[in-house]
Amino acid sequence: QVQLQESGPGLVKPSQTLSLTCTVSGASITTNYYYWNWIRQAPGKGLEWIGHIGYSGTTHYNPSLKSRTSISRDTSKNQFTLQLSSVTPEDTAVYYCARDEANGRRDYWGQGTQVTVSS
Repeated sequence: QVQLQESGPGLVKPSQTLSLTCTVSGASITTNYYYWNWIRQAPGKGLEWIGHIGYSGTTHYNPSLKSRTSISRDTSKNQFTLQLSSVTPEDTAVYYCARDEANGRRDYWGQGTQVTVSS
């Protein structure tokens, strides 16, 4: 059974960098041909894809967030990390990590973690 678990601070101050880690168990993040995503949902809004890191380490980002986003991985710990810089209160959301199959099907999700941007 594949499990994903988000972790990180629940409160971030404006202008700082939000940093979250997704720890994966039951599967390797380097296994062909899976993609490991960050997704968020702000209050009262739909899901927003932030970006992903693929099995080979390549990354792709939502163009609207690309200038502030970095996704990296630690294969020794089977983790991948989101960094979102220069946050504002509009970045307040529940942040999820999730896995995509090669065909785009999103088959596993973490439970989500609330991040609030506030001074």
